Amino acid sequence: MFFISNAYAQSNPAEALGSSSFLGQYGFLILMFVAMYFLMIRPQQKRAKEQKAMMEALEKGSEVVTVGGVLGTITKVSDQYVTLAIASGTEMIVQKSAVTMVLPKGTIKAI
Repeated sequence: MFFISNAYAQSNPAEALGSSSFLGQYGFLILMFVAMYFLMIRPQQKRAKEQKAMMEALEKGSEVVTVGGVLGTITKVSDQYVTLAIASGTEMIVQKSAVTMVLPKGTIKAI
């Protein structure tokens, strides 16, 4: 007894840690999922919705940029493909998903 002090057991281990409630035990985990939703999942859903709306709004005469950086004017629109006029007398068929941005009218002529 001279060197070793007595150790007494706690009646409830959760009380010893100070987290006896459900929120205390799982609060951090719930907080992490909420943060991931607002920082990662929600913005990606918003971007996907904007991309879908842009693809549905493609029409003849719109000036667009493709994934490969090709600028062109849409001459024909079908369900999954668009035909681009990239130069006088030169047309190219690309998938709608390859269109990344719709440019304002007259942008290609200004370049």
